[in-house]
Amino acid sequence: MSMKRHAKDRQESLWIPHDRVAMGPGHPFYEKVEGVLQEAGFDRFVESKCGRYYAKKQGRPSIPPGVYFRMLLVGYFERISSERGICWRCADSFSLRRFLNLGMSDSTPTHSALSRIRSRLPLAVHKAVFDWVLQVLGTHGLIDGKTIGVDATTLEANAALRSIVRRDTGESYESYLEELARESGIEAPTRADTAKVDKKRPKKGSNKEWVHPTDPDAEIMKMKNGRTHLSHKLEQAVDMSGDGAVLSVTLHGGTKGDTTSLPDTLEEAQANLDDLADDPATREMIHDDAGREVVADKGYHSNDTLVALIEEDYRTYISEPDRGGRKWSGKEDAQAATYANRRRIRGNRGKRLMRRRGELLERPFAHYLEGGGMRRTHLRRHANILKRLLVHVAGFNLGILMRSLIGSGSPQVFARLRGALISLFLRLMDDLIHGLRPHKSLWEGWPSVAQHTTPFISTTLSIPTESKTMALSTRC
Repeated sequence: MSMKRHAKDRQESLWIPHDRVAMGPGHPFYEKVEGVLQEAGFDRFVESKCGRYYAKKQGRPSIPPGVYFRMLLVGYFERISSERGICWRCADSFSLRRFLNLGMSDSTPTHSALSRIRSRLPLAVHKAVFDWVLQVLGTHGLIDGKTIGVDATTLEANAALRSIVRRDTGESYESYLEELARESGIEAPTRADTAKVDKKRPKKGSNKEWVHPTDPDAEIMKMKNGRTHLSHKLEQAVDMSGDGAVLSVTLHGGTKGDTTSLPDTLEEAQANLDDLADDPATREMIHDDAGREVVADKGYHSNDTLVALIEEDYRTYISEPDRGGRKWSGKEDAQAATYANRRRIRGNRGKRLMRRRGELLERPFAHYLEGGGMRRTHLRRHANILKRLLVHVAGFNLGILMRSLIGSGSPQVFARLRGALISLFLRLMDDLIHGLRPHKSLWEGWPSVAQHTTPFISTTLSIPTESKTMALSTRC
């Protein structure tokens, strides 16, 4: 047996045949996702939507739109928040290159290429991809649409408070405070002096007076943790009667009230359900009374909202805040709508929907904001942020489909589940080899495996032979 020479001393071949190039095995999860995309004709669809935005003759060779959207899906599945990080991850992985359908001579797109494609493709194209994924879920029977749950959360903007300027004069915040300090009698104000002047000034963070110069859509808002940031408001509509697919996503200024943003989100969700109901491939999967029930928390409860929803033939299940005794003189319509909503939420069905609200409305936020890294945006202006969010949430919906097909909605969960299955198999083989009846402890913890929470298990399998005992160990 000859010894291999050191890499520095080895002469590499000038030409390598294509069939001899070392390629790692494809990731089972991404191969399944690719199978779904290919079966439904994803590339043909996005090319038909993006063809008009690509030059036919001029310019350098373009990046296929299917590669662009797949890379954004990788951002969700790999829990990568920035587009630059997505590019680095795809460049480092052979399995992701195979998912992107890149040849050996093709380089992965750079961050600047992704940004350029995003700026040239309009929001309508990204919305079409989101709707296409909903249609795929509809064909698999994962969307019912009878009950819509609505909830909102805040996104921290990619903008700093210290960079805001006055809307009328364009003066920076520091210059404005220094001028206030001079007017109060301080000739050469220091940073401590300006902070003292600013400490007790009322309405110092008014959005009517201040704006960020490069992200005017972001608004000054106090977050739930008590800190003040420039922020956006994300609102979603979720199919609560199905598997929890997100039906629509809208983006607003951080200070916009829930009752004000609700009509836009409901209108978009209803339009998506109508499209699914009109499509022959998904018509039978959608409920006949799709989208006519609305579930929300107490932030959406108001007289005008309830009256407007009743007039649009919605059945409301909106939590009612404790307002004490109320006077209904001259508000008969609001009284009737409030009492009808109160009867529904106190019934058995209303209580079940309130319990499911915490599961189905909060879970998407945990997946694509907390786990997916989108709680803080890396983009500015609503159009750009919403483009990324739509594809990100489409990845969440694809995860629901993967969960129904292979039992896991992300590659990380798939790896944990596969490791637990291998561990369970080895434990079973260990009992069978020793001639033992499988003990009930073998199955302890298995329900948690189905919920994808069991960690990797180290198992040792002992096989007795005539001369010695051979131990086989796995590190799952």
